[in-house]
Amino acid sequence: MKRHFSAEHPESLSKLLLARARRVLLVGPPGIGKSTLVKALAGSLHKAGRPVHCLAADPGMPAFGIPGAVNLGLWKQDAWEVVGRAAVCSLDAARFRLPLIEAAGDLASQVEGGTLLLDTPGVVRGVAGAELLISLAHRADVDLVMVLMREGQPLHLSQELQSLAAEVVAVEASASASRPGKGIRDRQRTRHWDDYLSHASEVEIDLSEVAILGTPPRQATEAWVGKQVAFLDGSLTVGMGEVVDMGEERLRILLPPDNRRTGVILVRDAVRDESGLLVTGKRFAESVVRYLPPSDLVPDDKLPQNTGPRPMVQTPSATAVLMNGVFGDPQLHLRLAHQRRSLLFDLGDGARLPARIAHQVSDVFISHTHMDHICGFLWLLRSRIGESERCRLYGPPGLATQIEHLINGIHWDRIADRGPRFEIAELHGEQLIRYNLQAGSAGIRPDGETVIENGIVLDEPGFRVRAVTLEHGIPVIAYAFEPVPQINVLEERLSERGLQPGPWLTRLKQLLIEQRLDESLSLPDGTSETIGALAAALTLTTPGSKIVYATDLADTPHNRDRLTQLAGQAHTLFCESPFMQKDAAQARRTGHLTTTACAEIANSAAVRHLIPFHFSRRYEGTSWQVYNEIAADCPHVVIPATSDSASRE
Repeated sequence: MKRHFSAEHPESLSKLLLARARRVLLVGPPGIGKSTLVKALAGSLHKAGRPVHCLAADPGMPAFGIPGAVNLGLWKQDAWEVVGRAAVCSLDAARFRLPLIEAAGDLASQVEGGTLLLDTPGVVRGVAGAELLISLAHRADVDLVMVLMREGQPLHLSQELQSLAAEVVAVEASASASRPGKGIRDRQRTRHWDDYLSHASEVEIDLSEVAILGTPPRQATEAWVGKQVAFLDGSLTVGMGEVVDMGEERLRILLPPDNRRTGVILVRDAVRDESGLLVTGKRFAESVVRYLPPSDLVPDDKLPQNTGPRPMVQTPSATAVLMNGVFGDPQLHLRLAHQRRSLLFDLGDGARLPARIAHQVSDVFISHTHMDHICGFLWLLRSRIGESERCRLYGPPGLATQIEHLINGIHWDRIADRGPRFEIAELHGEQLIRYNLQAGSAGIRPDGETVIENGIVLDEPGFRVRAVTLEHGIPVIAYAFEPVPQINVLEERLSERGLQPGPWLTRLKQLLIEQRLDESLSLPDGTSETIGALAAALTLTTPGSKIVYATDLADTPHNRDRLTQLAGQAHTLFCESPFMQKDAAQARRTGHLTTTACAEIANSAAVRHLIPFHFSRRYEGTSWQVYNEIAADCPHVVIPATSDSASRE
């Protein structure tokens, strides 16, 4: 492979193309300068009288055209004129590489004569990179491959490059080539999409008259809003738009005037998020769930087995792990980000948590005191011997007396005044009645009553916890962890104003959280501005990622309404799903939900992710049936890769 070409001096590459190359594929990692080089080559070849086409084949960040598609352009007057496009309806070139390869091949076949330049996605590793390289080269019939590289960096896909029939040359990347940050890329992509839709109007589609390719299912109407969609005529893309609303029978779409409708609609995972950015709708298992506990937790080989998969949810504010799996005792461990502090929701078997985690638990939120929800209290009690800080427990009426009885079943004559201390708050309607209790001391001590508003039982600067009382034959409490909105500093805005990052940004975020908008803040350049002005100029605020925990509740209209309101727009809903529909009678007798009820509550609350748990042991070995039954009604359900789905055959 030749190595004497440089992207900073493209003249020799232009001569090579004018001499013999007709179809050229450029390959390299993100930010290596492929699009810049393509533009330089196009300008040079055009001046020499050569017609030049380009396939912008990166749907996530195309050099021209609209995102979510492969765009075909013709070089005219120092710019690309889009002459064709094929929808992918995804920004993820690696995941949807087969549709992308087909789209690129179809568009390449439309080009006759001149030079065709293929600006490929920056996927250069693994199976996805290999398949894209080989298949794009074959489908577009390329005769030259330019590999953009940096000095000293390894050559990716070397075996695949050697296998190509095309000539392969190495091009040293420009030293100035770099990849913008994710936030910048998201905003640039969204601007291109918004420009495309700037003159669009709403059209209404009768769902009974169209075939839908891709996801999500029709019954999950809220999952469609913001989705990028395409209208297909055979393999041709004749229209692209964005879903505005979906009902049971109708779909409303923003569609530009030069697009037309057909009877086939394509929809995948390109979607406008809650902040208005066009992004990839993340699959839960890939983005926020792992199936092994963190390294600081007890290894699996020392624990009882057969408790099922244990999902881990990660958000900017916290990490939440269902410690005992979907079949074990309920216990959700929520660790606050950037703090040595944990919250627990229910106190099932504590064997999976080491004692040192117990010392970091500041608050425990108990749904009710059936054995499988409170038996871990003895683990907490023992682990906190010698701990001076008080641990707060929240739960239904009667909790304080029950905790006192558990403590009094133990002789405390050897610990003196080192007995664990607890503050217990019982939720009685709109009141919290508090008690203090210390192991080894005499009895519980009343500590006053507090009227709460909107169910908020804990309110701190970084988050709050909200509670609602449900019915299970006895009062049961569901909880919502609600972080404050996330404040992101826009790096390009800092650069535009010549401001250097520093501790002042932390101060800005804190004052913004506290809503002290009129207060002034000194800046690195010696000036000062109000918090409100700085926030508008330099930050983007997005809602916090709410996590909701609900278990052991009867399927009643009252319970559904209260839980739906609590879980509205949550990032993740941990919701019990003990019984399949075939065992609905058992669910009614025991005051539990079925799979269908769990799914319908999640849909009504428009949650982003649903994690069902507290499965009946009767489904051990066939949990895939539980997941499939939920998924039939709710596309947001998490189906762990570690489930027993492989055994369903």
